Amino acid sequence: MTNDDQKNNNEDKPGNNYLKFTGLGFQMIAIIGVFTFIGYKIDEYLINQTQWVTALFGVLGVIIALYLTIKQISK
Repeated sequence: MTNDDQKNNNEDKPGNNYLKFTGLGFQMIAIIGVFTFIGYKIDEYLINQTQWVTALFGVLGVIIALYLTIKQISK
């Protein structure tokens, strides 16, 4: 059995798909969390009354997480 045959057999297992998509969920949470935390720290440093940098970085994190997820799913 060649490496290509083994790769195709591993991709067909439902457990591998479950683990792949679970990993994508955790990756999305991590990206959004990191970006939101960075925005929070910037707002804290600038002593902003309205936390617009936190909101902006949170939305940016969501956009990046969705882009990376769609890119990985389409492979």
